[in-house]
Amino acid sequence: MNKLNKTDLEIANLIKLEEKRETEVLEMIPSENYASTAVREAIGSVLTNKYSEGYANKRYYQGNRYVDEVEKLAVLRAKELFNVPHANVQPYSGSPANSAVYFALLRPGDKIMGLRLSGGGHLTHGHPDVTFSGRYFKSVQYDVESDGWIDMNKAAKLAKKEKPDIIVVGTTAYPRILQWKKWREIADKCGALILADVSHIAGMIAGGAYPSPVPYADVVMFTTHKTMRGPRGAVLLVTNRGLKRDPDMAKKIDKAIFPGLQGGPHDNVTAAIAVCFKEAQNPKFKKYAQQIVNNAKKLAEVLQKEGFVLTCGGTDSHLLVVDLRPQKVIGNIVAEALEVANIVVNYNTVPHDTNPPMYPSGIRLGTPAITTQGMKEPQMRLIGGWIADVIREVAHYRLPAAKEERSKYVSGVKAELWKNKKLLDLGKEVKSLCHKFSDD
Repeated sequence: MNKLNKTDLEIANLIKLEEKRETEVLEMIPSENYASTAVREAIGSVLTNKYSEGYANKRYYQGNRYVDEVEKLAVLRAKELFNVPHANVQPYSGSPANSAVYFALLRPGDKIMGLRLSGGGHLTHGHPDVTFSGRYFKSVQYDVESDGWIDMNKAAKLAKKEKPDIIVVGTTAYPRILQWKKWREIADKCGALILADVSHIAGMIAGGAYPSPVPYADVVMFTTHKTMRGPRGAVLLVTNRGLKRDPDMAKKIDKAIFPGLQGGPHDNVTAAIAVCFKEAQNPKFKKYAQQIVNNAKKLAEVLQKEGFVLTCGGTDSHLLVVDLRPQKVIGNIVAEALEVANIVVNYNTVPHDTNPPMYPSGIRLGTPAITTQGMKEPQMRLIGGWIADVIREVAHYRLPAAKEERSKYVSGVKAELWKNKKLLDLGKEVKSLCHKFSDD
C-alpha cells in the first residue's frame, strides 16, 4: 500500500477502512465471502497488464506464452474439480455467462423456463420484460409454494404445457437441495436442455457437501466469488451429457464467450480462479464446505427456537431466509438494525410476498464468510441469539400504508437506529467476537 498511499491517499484510506470493516463485522450476506491472501495476490499481479483475446495457444496478440499456461491450469483444475470434459474460465461474471449459454444454444424467441425472481430466482433466468433473458426470449416461470418449497409436480406440468427449449435450475434464495435427477426427467419429457446455475453452491459441490448437477445438466454455470472463495468471475462447464446431445456444444459455448459477447479475458482474474481451484482441491476444503452447511443448520435451529419463521422450515445449504411477516416489520429496517450491531445481511422477498421488492418482508443470511473466519456451532448459537435480539428490538416499526410516505419514514427510522444504545452495545460484543477470528 506504500505506493498507493503516495499516489492516491483517498483511495488508500477507503481501502483501509473497508479492510477494517470486514474484520469487525459478521459478514453474512450469502453471496459474499473472504478470498484468501493468495487469491488476492494473483488479482493484484502483473497479469492485469496483459491483453489476451482468444484462447490458450490461439491468441490474437503476441506475448501470451505464460498467460496461456495460466489459463490452461485454470481449465484443467476446473475439469478435475467438477469431473467434466470441458470448461471455459473466461466469463467476466455470472450474468454474462448465462447470456453466453443462451447466445450459444438458443435462437431469439426460444423459450426459457426459470424460477420466478420473487421465489428466489435470478434476473438472467428469464425474468420478463426488464432483462435481456425475458425480452429477447419467451419466458415462462415456475414458482415456490407459500412455504418456500418448489413443487416438482407443478414444475413438471408447466414444462409439459409450455415445452421450453431450456430449463434454468438455480436460485439465489432457496435453502433446500435442488432435485437434479427430477429436473432431468422433466427436461427429457419436453426435450429441453438444462442449465444448472450453481453460483451460490459451487464451493459446496466442489467440497462434496451438496449434490452435483453434473450427471444431469447439459451446461453448468457458477460464479467464483461465493462459496468458491475466489475472485469475482465465472466459469461455464459442458458435461458429458451435453456433448452427447450436441458434440459441438463446447465449441458453441466458447464462441459465444469470445468473440460473441466478450473481448479479452481478465488474465489476473483467471490466475486467481486457478488459485481458488487449487485451494478447493485441498482435503481441508471438504471440511470447510461441510462446516458451512453445519453452521447454517445450527443457525436455523437457534432462530427457530427463538420463535422465528424460516422459508422451507430450515436449510440444507449455506443460506436461510427469515420470514418477518409474523413480526410485521420490513426487511429493510431489520437489515439496517443488524448492521448497526455489526451483523451484515440483506433484505429479501419471501415467498408470495405482498410487500413491494424495495420493502420486502424478509432477510437473507448465510454462513460462508463467517465459516471462512473459522467460526463453528458455538458461535452460531451466539449469533442466532444476537439476531433474535435485534429483530425484537425493532419489531414495533411499521411500514406506512401510503406509498408516498414510505421512503421518508424508512430513512428516519434508519437514522434512529444508529443512535440506538442497545444495538450499539450489541455491536461491541459482535466486534469482540470478530477480533478472535481471522479469514485466511
